[in-house]
Amino acid sequence: MVWHVWGGDGPPVVLLHGGSGSWTHWVRNITALVDAGRRVWIPDLPGFGDSARPPAGGDADALPPWVAQGLDELLGDTPCDLVGFSFGAMVGTFVAEQRPERVRRLVLVGAPALSTQRTRPPGLRSWGGLPPGPELDAIHRHNLRVLMLHDEASLDRLALDVHASNLARDRMKRRRLSQTDVLLRTLPHVRCPVAGIWGAHDVLYRGRMEILEPALARAPRFESLTLIAGAGHWVQFEAAEAFDAALAEVLARPLDAAPAPATGSGA
Repeated sequence: MVWHVWGGDGPPVVLLHGGSGSWTHWVRNITALVDAGRRVWIPDLPGFGDSARPPAGGDADALPPWVAQGLDELLGDTPCDLVGFSFGAMVGTFVAEQRPERVRRLVLVGAPALSTQRTRPPGLRSWGGLPPGPELDAIHRHNLRVLMLHDEASLDRLALDVHASNLARDRMKRRRLSQTDVLLRTLPHVRCPVAGIWGAHDVLYRGRMEILEPALARAPRFESLTLIAGAGHWVQFEAAEAFDAALAEVLARPLDAAPAPATGSGA
């Protein structure tokens, strides 16, 4: 399992990427965290990026032991702030449940699996077997726009290159847990503070964003839900500055702070 690290000796924050992703899902957020004095750790989760497949299992529930082992080896006894995006939010929640001593605070970003009702993004196009070139680029652009990004102006060359490179290295393609309510059932067992940051136009919850706060509030120490205006599922890329500010506010809270109401705009 490959880990990437930036920053000095500040408090550790661990970022977990989404499905068909790698550390590059966070490429626009690392600098802000380092500038804030944090030591940033981002793994390529097993089966993604440059990490090997896990020896058994093919979904988020197979990965917590490997993530926790990495935390044990890299951080010693120091707990971390754990931030998980999409598929990584499932992995992070399982780690927080199974190894509570490892996680100081859990931040969920665009997490699936909070409802049995799914909003399937319409019109995703198949690209398997196509060689690199304009046709493949066009399909990747379409799928990014349908699933990951709200504003077409956000679909720049960096987004396309990150997406294409990560898809080519995805060896965990039979994932199904995101289509269940497994996080809804797991959150009541998470002991640490929990916060959520979502793009206000996340297609996973199109037309039903109102379910998010009560779902997250199943965590005993739920703190807040922040919605980032004008952003879709890949909120930390599409609205990096607003996301970084929201995350900084969450991470700066004292652990005994009173829970806060949902914040943000759905515009």
